[in-house]
Amino acid sequence: MRILFLCAHQVWPPTTGARLRNFHLANALAARCAVTLVQLRPPNESIAAADGAGRFERVVALEKDRSYTPSKILQGLIGPSPLPVLNYSSPQAANGLRQLLLEQPFDGVQVEGIHLLSYLAGINALPQKPAIVVDWHNIESELMRRYAATEANWPKRLAARRTATLLERAEQRLLSGAPVHTVASAREREVLLARSPRNDIRVIPNGVETSRFLQIIREGPPAAPKRSLLFVGSMDYHANIDGVTWFARAAWPAIHAAFPDLIFTIVGREPVPEIRNLASGSVRVTGTVDDVLPYYRDAFAVIVPLRVGGGTRLKILEAMAAGVPVISTALGAEGIEVTNDTNILLADDPAQILSALQRLHRDTDLQRRLAAAGRLLVAQKYDWDVLGEALYLVHQERIAAARP
Repeated sequence: MRILFLCAHQVWPPTTGARLRNFHLANALAARCAVTLVQLRPPNESIAAADGAGRFERVVALEKDRSYTPSKILQGLIGPSPLPVLNYSSPQAANGLRQLLLEQPFDGVQVEGIHLLSYLAGINALPQKPAIVVDWHNIESELMRRYAATEANWPKRLAARRTATLLERAEQRLLSGAPVHTVASAREREVLLARSPRNDIRVIPNGVETSRFLQIIREGPPAAPKRSLLFVGSMDYHANIDGVTWFARAAWPAIHAAFPDLIFTIVGREPVPEIRNLASGSVRVTGTVDDVLPYYRDAFAVIVPLRVGGGTRLKILEAMAAGVPVISTALGAEGIEVTNDTNILLADDPAQILSALQRLHRDTDLQRRLAAAGRLLVAQKYDWDVLGEALYLVHQERIAAARP
């Protein structure tokens, strides 16, 4: 079986949620069949060093047009295509993709998300059309509507509402362009089935490389008390920016008063000025780090104070794999099969977050119970290898159904 795996971005380095999902799903498929990994890159972006590329049959980077040009921004406002789709639409890249698909036969193509909608028609128009599976990282129209609901700047709010409407229409075209889709949660599956009941929609959640975190478990607890309340996430992403700034202003002062030795540690790439300005004696902003493992090792708990956004939170799965208790808002834990007080503590306001931390601080049995249950959950349901096997079976079924 030969699969072409099409990504909107380069997957190396895998430092964002989208890149991690792309890399690990493609990697898991490559362990089971021949995979050609195709990545789009803007004109000013160099081809990234591809660590572990040898597992793929071929790795290709197609240059696309520039994003956020004035004409694309204007077209994105007046429609019919939303800016997130226009930013990745490129005749040059489409021609390159067509040549690849004509050079050798592919049994299947995996298309990573709504951003690549403009390439779907070309794949469907091939003389020998491969079986297509579309993978949804999020339902982008939902994310945009949630963003619009919390945006105080009215021009940005209006633009977000308009983009959400156009995204929803584009998502309907994406559903019509392929019969089989994968999503990150059961809730998202129900949302898409309500829009398009005839589609075959499977759940392939986000995952975690559980074996990578075993060294933290093997080392056991450090001699000194853990003093870090940790947040991990890309700090140029609006949902993370909103959640972290809200937590730092609304919840952290009372937490710091109750636990003066605790440090709020914000780990993530490209922190915007709003995040960098939070740094103080009790708040640490690291920026990009080479390895997150030392930060999980030193964490008393992981906090996920998200109020907007969607999808399955990789930061929660990583924390559980590392054996670190997680405190999250209900929306932050959306899409993961967690149970409050069993493998996570859910808290939606500053008082609830403080109460959860106080419980953890005084109850070491609760710490151990949450850590053990979290590790078990990710090992059974969210390990990338387990998810890769499920995705491989989806492709097998789709390819068999598409053959005469």
